[in-house]
Amino acid sequence: MKKRMVDTYIQLIDRIALAAGLPKEDIERKIEAKRAKLSGLVSKEGAAQIVAAELGINFEKEKLKISELLQGMKRANVIAKVIGVGAVREFNKNGREGKVANLVLADDSGNIKTVLWDTNHISLVEKGEVKEGDVIEISNGNIRNGELHLGSFSDIKKSKEKIANVQSEKAFENRKLNDAKSGQSLKTRAFIVQIFDPRYFEVCKECGKRVVEGECANHGKTESEKRALLTLVLDDGNESLKAVLFKEQIKMLGISEEEVMAIENFGSVKSKYLGEELVFSGSMRSNQLYNTNEMMIEKIEKVITEEIINSFQKTV
Repeated sequence: MKKRMVDTYIQLIDRIALAAGLPKEDIERKIEAKRAKLSGLVSKEGAAQIVAAELGINFEKEKLKISELLQGMKRANVIAKVIGVGAVREFNKNGREGKVANLVLADDSGNIKTVLWDTNHISLVEKGEVKEGDVIEISNGNIRNGELHLGSFSDIKKSKEKIANVQSEKAFENRKLNDAKSGQSLKTRAFIVQIFDPRYFEVCKECGKRVVEGECANHGKTESEKRALLTLVLDDGNESLKAVLFKEQIKMLGISEEEVMAIENFGSVKSKYLGEELVFSGSMRSNQLYNTNEMMIEKIEKVITEEIINSFQKTV
């Protein structure tokens, strides 16, 4: 749904250098010095934003392209076209009830999932006042896990700007696993070094929402169907991490629904895939329980030998 904020660090350096009237090399030195002072606890992008603030540069009121949005931004402003509208959902979590709605916004640089939490914003979707094809202006959004989140301090309004060419396809940036951060979309070639037994859960047949104790949040007592979740460990030679696959991605791996549902025979199934090298595309997210990053797989492709050869030839 979103274009990875490709080369955002380089873009940020360019913008800071231009605004400050300093060479890019000076800005980079300041950023590295700031990271060293903070014991490397902030990302390069985060350190760059601190340096910008210290130089008196304020990007908070500036309208950004989607490709320029950075993880951790608190007051992001963007003008984009609505290319997708999800159903408004109710939730009840930790004693807190409310509604949430999702949009997909796009401009000529990329696209991003946008999450609405404020009832006033959600009502715009419910009334059809914000719909697919509209161009909207968003102020004071914040970026979490590669998504644009809008709360009560954010603002949405219609824009008269025209956006003709939008990036509707999700883009994945080629990255090594040891460089991956939460919120990024990436593509990597890796080996499957471990496959865990599938875990099963129930979803509502009407809306696909998870069923808990026989009830769906949207439809109450309802018919449900069993689904599987599969966890792999991937290793690209630099890092290993867990990757999660759901129904469609399990099929992409080559495992049929019958095979993944037959837990008693799954040992022989997974042995066929251990050690296999494939190209995995997906989004990184933070697993709060284990304080680690994991990859939510969205696409699986076979390794194309010709592309590897061409890539190698370009580097020699």
